[in-house]
Amino acid sequence: MSKDFDRIMWSLMADNLPHRAGKIAAVDRGRSVTYAELAAEAGCIADWLGARGIRPGDRVIVHLRKGIDEVAAMFGAWKMGAVVVNVNIRWTPAQLAYVARDSRARAVILPRNVLDALTGENALPEGTAYLVQGKAEGLVQGADPWAAPAADRASAPDECDPRGLAMIIYTSGSTGAPKGVMLSHRNIRVGAISVAQYLKLDESDRLLSVLPYSFDAGLNQLTTMMLTGGTVVHQPLTMPAEIIRMAAAEAVTGIAGVPPLWNQIVRLLADRPTALPALRRITNTGGKIPPNILELLPQVFPGADIYLMYGLTEAFRSTYLPPERFAAKMGSIGQQIPNARVFAIKHGEGIAGPEEQGELVHAGPLVSMGYWEKPEITTQKIRPCPELAHILGDEPVVWSGDLVRVDDDGDMWFVSRMDEMIKTLGFRLSPTEVEDAISQSGLVSDVVAFGVEDADLGQAVHAVVSYLPQGDETALAAHCARAMPHYMRPQRHHTWQGMMPRTASGKLDRPAIISAVKASLDN
Repeated sequence: MSKDFDRIMWSLMADNLPHRAGKIAAVDRGRSVTYAELAAEAGCIADWLGARGIRPGDRVIVHLRKGIDEVAAMFGAWKMGAVVVNVNIRWTPAQLAYVARDSRARAVILPRNVLDALTGENALPEGTAYLVQGKAEGLVQGADPWAAPAADRASAPDECDPRGLAMIIYTSGSTGAPKGVMLSHRNIRVGAISVAQYLKLDESDRLLSVLPYSFDAGLNQLTTMMLTGGTVVHQPLTMPAEIIRMAAAEAVTGIAGVPPLWNQIVRLLADRPTALPALRRITNTGGKIPPNILELLPQVFPGADIYLMYGLTEAFRSTYLPPERFAAKMGSIGQQIPNARVFAIKHGEGIAGPEEQGELVHAGPLVSMGYWEKPEITTQKIRPCPELAHILGDEPVVWSGDLVRVDDDGDMWFVSRMDEMIKTLGFRLSPTEVEDAISQSGLVSDVVAFGVEDADLGQAVHAVVSYLPQGDETALAAHCARAMPHYMRPQRHHTWQGMMPRTASGKLDRPAIISAVKASLDN
């Protein structure tokens, strides 16, 4: 199996040729391409990059709306042996310009309107080649490769090392300048192999791709379909009704989401049940789904397997809960995925046992190469674990910063980010506990809990909520008084008008939400 790990990213595409050349590889609204056509488009991108002097190891930014063009651009760069830097289309020109400077990108593939906005201090560094999506007049010395696909070349550069750098995924930068997580060809391929194994994916699958390719879980949907010869169905809009419409129209077999998206989809389907006979599985990552929404999942997706998962960009996927244990372990993130080694560590003591808590650490071939040109931060996040020296020696692990509880069966349960724990009235309280209890009221759509320094309490519990039509502060306060112990009840509820901000991957932007509310308290 390890030999199969050491393949370059282009092989995910090339291995489908020629025996799946005529099979549909990717679908956009109103357009689809076969594996042969997609490989040909990627070949055009490779030709364009090569003509501009791009060589193995050079960074190429892909900043496109989710779709076939984006996939072709990434695989075209990989065919050249270049390093893909996928920047989410929702990021601002300032963020894109920062990434271009920080990664020292040699080329950028982007839409015309974004190029036009890259002026002044946000201008691309001098000498950066740029390719404008579908607009020949915006190209640098060349024809539009999207308009004139060339014949595919199945070869890839000999200089490309399977254990070398394949992709840089930048964090959202909510708490500072974005950091680039470096993923090797091997990291990404092992991730695809591992996830395809536990999700039981094959070439008959059609996965609905909602999560961005700049997010590790979204990227994994693409790579698993290329690995197995399946089909990826692009859905760039995160509107719940549109997601369900597309899932039904395209007979998708799988949908992946994050908790805020599942909250909306489940409420929609509870009010307007929709048959999805082709659907085999749904998956969640990026945080914990509220208990009241978890309970509804089997009702709104009858017959579909439900996979609860946990991952972090620095280690791709880490754990999953098999669907047959969903009813008994609703909310658990389960145990390590194939080809990973995951532990809960009690600092200075050892491995957490049943009903103990510890920091989740991840070892194995999915551990990333660290942060782009930030060795000090890398060694803080990815380093040996003294408590595992008897098992791993000096092998580095990813320290997640997440606190988990281990149950009697060895399954893990997410507790909180370690730096977000609330210390109130002598209790150590997880914000997730507060959020779960508030969500059970059925009065709110989104909730974020946090602690505020308090002379009497140590920290006071505050909660930011977006109310559903039937909810208000009086009803929520009454629910909290009934359902929560005194130390857990929020001292203050803050109403957030409209939808709470999301990160580019669709998760609640907790730092931005908490920062905004705390700023209002200071005024």
